[in-house]
Amino acid sequence: MQLHDLVGYCAATLTTASFVPQAFHTFRTKDVRGISLGMYSAFTLGVSLWLVYGLLLSAWPIVIANTITVSLAASILVMKLRYR
Repeated sequence: MQLHDLVGYCAATLTTASFVPQAFHTFRTKDVRGISLGMYSAFTLGVSLWLVYGLLLSAWPIVIANTITVSLAASILVMKLRYR
C-alpha cells in the first residue's frame, strides 16, 4: 500500500466514523427536529458526487467512505421527510 492510499483510508475512516454517532442517534430516537432538510439534502448530494468522483478515479478510500456515508445520510434524509 502506498502512502497516499494509507492517508486516504485514515481520512476516510475518521470522517465516516465521525458521522456514525449522529446517524445512530437519529435511527434510535427518530427525533429529526434538529436536522435541517436543506443541509442534509445538499450534504447527501455532495457525498453522492464524491462517490462518483471516487469511482471515476478508482480511488477506493473515497469510494468506500462515501458509499457508507451516503447510505447513512440518505437514511437520515428519508427519516427527516417521514417524521417531520
